[in-house]
Amino acid sequence: MFKKFIINCDEATTICDKSQYKEASFSELVKLNWHILTCKICNLYSKQNRKMTSLFKMKSLDCKNQTNCMSKEDKEILKKQIEELKL
Repeated sequence: MFKKFIINCDEATTICDKSQYKEASFSELVKLNWHILTCKICNLYSKQNRKMTSLFKMKSLDCKNQTNCMSKEDKEILKKQIEELKL
């Protein structure tokens, strides 16, 4: 019965990426969640992916009305935030 839910890490990362853009189906999300329960690496990937998506969404909202919004200071701050995700 559970063989239907078993996926490898490559499939899990693909579904994780799709889920960030609301493109994953319900069955794919179930498989992903089952995989994340058993795989620490994919669990970490999923957390980092969500965090990076939220960082970029916040930055895109700030930049909406500007044509060239990434100053050197902004780039450095973003680099530091990304480094913090690497644990």
